[in-house]
Amino acid sequence: MTSSEVLHSDSRHGASQAWTPQLWAILIVLGGALCLDALDVSMIGVALPSIRSALDLSTSSLQWIVSGYVLGYGGLLLLGGRAADLLGRRRVFLVALAVFAVVSLLGGLASDPGLLIAARFVKGVAAAFTAPASMSLLTTTFPEGPMRNRAFSVYTVFGASGFSLGLVLSGLLTEVSWRWTLLVPAPVAAVVLVAGIWFIPRGERTTRGGRKFDVPGALTITAAMLLLVYTVVSAQQAGWGSARTIGSFTAVAVLFAMFVAIERRSRDPLVPFGIFASRALRRANIGAVTLFGSYVSFQFLVTQYLQTLAGWSAIGTALAFLPAGVMVVVLSTRMAGLLGRFGPAPLTAVAFSCLLLAYVVFLRAGLNPDYPAVMLPAILLIGLAFGLGFSSLTVAATAGVPDAEQGLAASLFQTSFQVGGAVVLAIVTAVVDASGAGGLVSPAATLAAYRPALILITAVAAVGALVALSGLRRQQDRAVAPGGELPGRFGDLAERSAVPVAVPVPVPSAPVPRLSADPRLSADSGPSGDPGPSVELADCAAAAGGARMVPGREAVRDGTTA
Repeated sequence: MTSSEVLHSDSRHGASQAWTPQLWAILIVLGGALCLDALDVSMIGVALPSIRSALDLSTSSLQWIVSGYVLGYGGLLLLGGRAADLLGRRRVFLVALAVFAVVSLLGGLASDPGLLIAARFVKGVAAAFTAPASMSLLTTTFPEGPMRNRAFSVYTVFGASGFSLGLVLSGLLTEVSWRWTLLVPAPVAAVVLVAGIWFIPRGERTTRGGRKFDVPGALTITAAMLLLVYTVVSAQQAGWGSARTIGSFTAVAVLFAMFVAIERRSRDPLVPFGIFASRALRRANIGAVTLFGSYVSFQFLVTQYLQTLAGWSAIGTALAFLPAGVMVVVLSTRMAGLLGRFGPAPLTAVAFSCLLLAYVVFLRAGLNPDYPAVMLPAILLIGLAFGLGFSSLTVAATAGVPDAEQGLAASLFQTSFQVGGAVVLAIVTAVVDASGAGGLVSPAATLAAYRPALILITAVAAVGALVALSGLRRQQDRAVAPGGELPGRFGDLAERSAVPVAVPVPVPSAPVPRLSADPRLSADSGPSGDPGPSVELADCAAAAGGARMVPGREAVRDGTTA
């Protein structure tokens, strides 16, 4: 028996497994990969004004440095999860990490904007394969229960700390050269890669069992999302009513229709559409789009505001955002208790109320930034919104979904997070361009041109708040109802989800691989009581989501049955 088989065999025996040095080493390696992803995302934001000046980029071109990464990431997350299942988690993790390191180096050396954007896109693709492989390695190494809860808690802190550390590092490195913010992830990825080769055990068995990659579906949906963002960004220059813009939107619609047709005919579809019968899952995905989309757009504008208009340094800008990262780190260690006490719906409502209030407060910003009275309250509210919102949305997106669809639900949520960020940023950028901010030289006129985009960001947050409040109202209605069956294929069990049994992962960078609906991987397929890979992965996804419905047990919260 290989070391990997021994490790996994021991993990299936539950909480009796001890925390060995090898387990700690594996957890540090996987946490390092998540930290790397969060580090890269936070570092690039602060460096954008310097990149814009050095490469003479327009606002619409500059946003592609962010959107290129996010679209490559979000567009191929589902395929990345399937690849980890079919090709082997260790193999996919290490290969994708190597690609991430090489492309980071090339992107940092690129002087052509097109090459830089292309490097960012390929890096996002690499992350789309690294993230689900990393998550599934963690959940198959640590048994469900206290050990996995502790592993998720440590894993989460790595991600939140990476984001906060990236803000500080980006400010320091940008003072030297913006290229260092792109180059630093390369040696970090190389260190994680070497550690992964050394510590992650070999010998993992992978069996396709007749399952296939849905490559046509993945390529079609990725092309549709790329074209959608490009059309929105370029519509201002071409004209919203021009033949080019209308033709592009038509092509987007055709690509989405092709994707639907491919998925309906596929024997092993990337996205079985029946999963969208869950209202809670739909609300969680809308929440993911509005939460991350509004924040990415807000950070994009505020870095321009602070460095271009107010003349702040890169390090000053990074430190301005740091309190939000610290807030997420603190909350990430306490979310399991909060979710167990209050449930996801109330926490989501509070999160979006904080988010909306943060953007309303920032609308008061003037030519001279008032950090104590305007910026700091807004940043702290955003940190509170992210710390509460991502975890509660993750629970809502996965709780009550059948085990065979847990991985798919989690991956859809992460895809909404990433792609929603790119689409909202593209729309906000188009509004900025329409206001003429790029051609204005007066700081007052430029700030006035930013106002419509800031109002749009606030409106996006308001949509998220309304959706969150509708979920809270629905939960209250069910609480006073005498009973009744829940509709839909999956129902709305997440709306009255059980007390979470695992610490959720409040970092928008670590999806869980989707699961196949293939009946050969059903819960009864494992021999001698062994639930088999499907149950194992489903349990992993349930732990990542933070809640799992146990057959024969009613959902309980605050001592009462739902």
